[in-house]
Amino acid sequence: MIETARLLLRPPCENDLPFILAEIETASMLRHLGGVPRPADVVAEALAEDIAAFADKTYSRWTVWLKADERRIGRVGLFHVRAQAAPQGLRGQREIGWMLAESSQGHGFATESAGAVLGHGFGALGLPAIYSQTSTSNAASTRMMQRLGFARCQGLDYVDADYPAADNPTTVYRLGRGEWASLDGGVRD
Repeated sequence: MIETARLLLRPPCENDLPFILAEIETASMLRHLGGVPRPADVVAEALAEDIAAFADKTYSRWTVWLKADERRIGRVGLFHVRAQAAPQGLRGQREIGWMLAESSQGHGFATESAGAVLGHGFGALGLPAIYSQTSTSNAASTRMMQRLGFARCQGLDYVDADYPAADNPTTVYRLGRGEWASLDGGVRD
């Protein structure tokens, strides 16, 4: 578990499924990720994979809880770039990603939870660099990456046929441990 001033990042559990189905697997939330919610059984299978991966330390996708009222508000993960369309040098690299329920957006929770996961990645895991990906159509994620200190790696951008033309190309950002340390684990205004 990772704790911040306002949040608890807990390992995923089976009880997260109703929240994921209601708050994350919606057309609105997935608008930059293909836009089509998956069937409940597919989401349940993916959650089971997340739980197993967390246990064997393959990758980690935490459930984000708001401490004030003990409710789930999103998910943040540190995993490996899996897209087959990604350039060879990017595939397998460590990547951070986040999704906050629409009702919890605009309060800084995504930045706070992602910052905590970056601190874990650079600190406890000793990672030399962490990547993040989006598309230019996802302006909110792009701004957040910049606030977190990520720099664009335009030479690694790629077209992913799994996403619609509006969400291509995939834009790639990188944050090194040294850059993170120079921010003192903080974010830019």
